Amino acid sequence: MPVVSIAYYLPLGDDRYTATEHTQGPWDRGLQHGGPPSALLARELERLAADAPRVVVRMSIDLLGPVPVGDVTIAARVLRPGRKVELVEAELSAGDRVAVRALAWRLRSEALELPAGAGEFRLPPAFPDTDSPSAPGWAGGFIDSLQARFVEGGWNSAGPATMWARMRGALVADEQPTGLQRLMVLADCGNGISSRLPIGSWMFINPDLAVHLGRQPEGEWLCLEAETSIDPAHGFGLASSRLYDRTGQVGTGAQSLFVTPR
Repeated sequence: MPVVSIAYYLPLGDDRYTATEHTQGPWDRGLQHGGPPSALLARELERLAADAPRVVVRMSIDLLGPVPVGDVTIAARVLRPGRKVELVEAELSAGDRVAVRALAWRLRSEALELPAGAGEFRLPPAFPDTDSPSAPGWAGGFIDSLQARFVEGGWNSAGPATMWARMRGALVADEQPTGLQRLMVLADCGNGISSRLPIGSWMFINPDLAVHLGRQPEGEWLCLEAETSIDPAHGFGLASSRLYDRTGQVGTGAQSLFVTPR
């Protein structure tokens, strides 16, 4: 079961938070993994005032610079208002600079009566019975904050991978994460689990993350089915993924990759 004492962020008031050691990424222990900041921005966009129930259907993250494990500030606004569809933006600042920016389309939430079969979606991969261990080079910080179960591949296995995972605790202390927040935490792991290169001698860093939703994710356990491709002539790659909950597919994710030897 999740360890409730774990939280990625502690609230300081006035839209300020301090990141805990559970946000530490694999490239530098003083820097955050992209998942927790992405989820914190999703939380801010979900909390942004609206005149009717709204739902985020696409969220793009631009990592404008390294995010230190320390104090951060969040701000959000509506860029393009609309009765049915609106474009919203959130920014995470570290010190005096914007480190992460998110853009999202929020749609008015309305129930539909669909014809039979119109609401069907791809079934999820099998759900394993046992946890998978962390691997050398990936252990600690953010990776250890996840309870992970691999169906295919692993942290140190090259090629496509499928992983079920859930957060062991909270995004923000003493809060229950939403489905979107849980999904954004996991979606940034696509390049890590499906890497084609060893983390000890290569870097494959994503400057962005784009998530499209087909429905709202439910439950604690979510699944990432990921694959990475690399262009050796120009030193970049793409990690693409299908995202699932225990019922079926909820969306897709993509990360551009800067690939270079360490």
